[in-house]
Amino acid sequence: MTEMQDKQLGDNYHKKKIVTVVLGGGGHARVIIDCIQASGLLLPYAILDTDQSHWGQDLFGVPILGGDDLIPDLIRIGVNHFVVGLGSSGNNQPRRCLFELALGHGLQPLTVSHPSAIISRWATIGSGSQILPGCIINSGAQVGINTIVNSGAIVEHDCIIGNHVHIATGAKLASTVKVGDGAHVGVGATIRQFIMIGEEALVGAGAVVVEDVPPGVVVIGVPARLLKQVLK
Repeated sequence: MTEMQDKQLGDNYHKKKIVTVVLGGGGHARVIIDCIQASGLLLPYAILDTDQSHWGQDLFGVPILGGDDLIPDLIRIGVNHFVVGLGSSGNNQPRRCLFELALGHGLQPLTVSHPSAIISRWATIGSGSQILPGCIINSGAQVGINTIVNSGAIVEHDCIIGNHVHIATGAKLASTVKVGDGAHVGVGATIRQFIMIGEEALVGAGAVVVEDVPPGVVVIGVPARLLKQVLK
């Protein structure tokens, strides 16, 4: 860290501003940094990533300083919030682990929403969740903690989305859909109204779900059918 960075961090800390570290330095982190900038929030101070080949690089001007072991050092110099910059393509457990790691260190989760997203004043968004460009979240919908509602997804009225969920790009949830913790709804999938998606279930890309999906299974196709059991 440069002397100028240290001074800026100290100034922000004493003014009680949000000073954020991004956990994960891949493609999803780029989207999150862009959303943070578009929202007018203070640019994240640093990125931490387990891939040593990324250390010393930067994303949109935010330096990748090292691994997650640097969290205590960053807290000591004034970092007070975190955002999970790791995406998921079906397994949300790594995101959940990073979220819980940061909470365990006493960092506060930053909730991110792109200004192009349409979020009803009657919807609720859990802490640390990420509402990405072009999303629609309608009245009465509830989104849990550390959940991604990805670009262009639609969450209709009175849907209940659990914690650590990923509603992928362009997915559409009709009204009163319930999605359990840790589930993944794939790119362009469509979920009929009143459907229940169980915990840790995975709905494949482009699937059309017209029946409840049990916990821990993978469903694909039109209409969606069981591919395999993941949890036992």
